[in-house]
Amino acid sequence: YPRIAELARAGGLVDEVKAIESPGLAGFFARSGQCAPEWQAFFSRFEIILSYLYDPDGLFEANVKRCQPRQYLSGPFRPPETGGRHATEVLLQPLERLAVAEADPTPRLVLPGRGESRAAGQPPLLAVHPGSGSASKNWPETAWRDLLEAVMARTAWRVLLVGGEAEGDRLERLAAPLPRGRREVLRGASLVEVGQRLGQCAAFAGHDSGITHLAAAVGLAGVALWGPSVEEVWRPRSARFTVLKSPAGLAGIDPRQVLAALELAMAAALWNEQSPTALKWNC
Repeated sequence: YPRIAELARAGGLVDEVKAIESPGLAGFFARSGQCAPEWQAFFSRFEIILSYLYDPDGLFEANVKRCQPRQYLSGPFRPPETGGRHATEVLLQPLERLAVAEADPTPRLVLPGRGESRAAGQPPLLAVHPGSGSASKNWPETAWRDLLEAVMARTAWRVLLVGGEAEGDRLERLAAPLPRGRREVLRGASLVEVGQRLGQCAAFAGHDSGITHLAAAVGLAGVALWGPSVEEVWRPRSARFTVLKSPAGLAGIDPRQVLAALELAMAAALWNEQSPTALKWNC
């Protein structure tokens, strides 16, 4: 999906992106399919192909192998919910066949234009993503409102509310009571732009979502409010993130508890800004 893959290109991790929906690829998903010559030439260029496509009948693999790449590795389409292994470890497993046995399982992404976390003399910026791909993963909007009111009352932080179509009007409703000079809404931006803006923040609060993983990957300290997902598999893979959950579910997480965790995250982030050793470690 180019919208997501653009993150990898912007971060210097890939040289080229091609859409899986490209018409010329259709034949690769059929038994003994008629494969477009330009795609046959494309796949034949590579010494190693690593595929994470959902391919239960092996049709894509069989057709790509007809293009005679030197080696074809197949990774899991989706990490299993059982077994207690984090998704990053499962996704790295196919590399063991290439004798890459100790790859770093912590995603890291450095995007151009991320800039400094804050200008001199300006209060730190807290990024907030009050949504996710599923309502069951979302903290109640009233709890977000109470948290943001406490942030305004107890801190000098500014707030960047991040979201897209899935959040509906939630960003505007949460932003409305906040002082204009201390809040900003970033809606519907590309993931590259979101990643760049997150990189300018000091800390982050969100749910079990892709934006939370993006915040962790660009180096933010933060808090993830956790719902029904399996934490051992899907939590953000960052020592700078705290996962908060309650036996009563997301609604049982107290905004005061979240603010306390964010204060610790923000303090660690601000210390990190001032510590050359920490900055070198993050790079």
